[in-house]
Amino acid sequence: MTGSLQLWRERAPAKINLALHVTGRRADGFHTLDTLVAFADDGDTLDFSRADRLQLTVTGPFSGHAPGTADDLAARAAHALREAAGIGDGVAIQMQKNIPAGAGLGGGSADAAAVLRGLNTLWGLGFSAQELAAIGRSLGADVPMCVHSNPLRATGTGETVRQITLPPDLPLLLVWPGIMVSTTNVFSELGGKFGTALPVIPDAWPSIDAFTDWLTQAGNDLEAPAIRLEPEIGTVRDAIAAQPGCRIARMTGSGSACFGLFSSKEVAARAGTAIAKNRPHWWVQPVSLPASGIGGQ
Repeated sequence: MTGSLQLWRERAPAKINLALHVTGRRADGFHTLDTLVAFADDGDTLDFSRADRLQLTVTGPFSGHAPGTADDLAARAAHALREAAGIGDGVAIQMQKNIPAGAGLGGGSADAAAVLRGLNTLWGLGFSAQELAAIGRSLGADVPMCVHSNPLRATGTGETVRQITLPPDLPLLLVWPGIMVSTTNVFSELGGKFGTALPVIPDAWPSIDAFTDWLTQAGNDLEAPAIRLEPEIGTVRDAIAAQPGCRIARMTGSGSACFGLFSSKEVAARAGTAIAKNRPHWWVQPVSLPASGIGGQ
């Protein structure tokens, strides 16, 4: 059995696509992207302990969004890491599912990335972040960027990443209307209407005002097609945008959650309270975007 560590906890922070441009489609059918990604201070939690075999248990408010079986992306990540390391170690994984899946917030990709990071530590394998990202690439396009869990720009199909610096602790409000949209259907609805690269990203934004100005020049190319498929996504975005102190509101990823950037954490929290009062069936969560990534603890 590798390593000597017996227990480890890893967080799987929610992934936010602050801007997402679809720049083309390769001959193999995969779309190319240019996206600015950040990771929230809230997400799923995964606890790892040594065991004779691989076990996965899922709890939490969104436990029904993860199968908790061998087909789960988290379990597949564990198998992929064992194969890459050439080991047969077992592990018991307890996943606390706090973030909805199918909402454009990373979901299973963030969990899979957390498994790669967590087991790399638990088993003492010594893989670098780049090596873990390469292993994760076979699991899904979002897994490599979730391995890093730092603010970054991702291009290509998501495999090429460059770390960036955001203004610290950006206050966001996440809202999900309880519906899921198919990423495949959203890209199909896009219909080959590809965009350009993101605007030039500076070495650092001096303020939240400067960052807001940059965001207004970018967008999410998948937002309009997703809203055509599920109009309630537009209702969510507009509800966030109507709140006092909201600087900008848009959909994240391929939907169906939206985020709003606010002037302060307190203002974001008040907006969340107001929205939750009027729409009690929506999931509403104020978060911050830390200046640095979130790893094991």
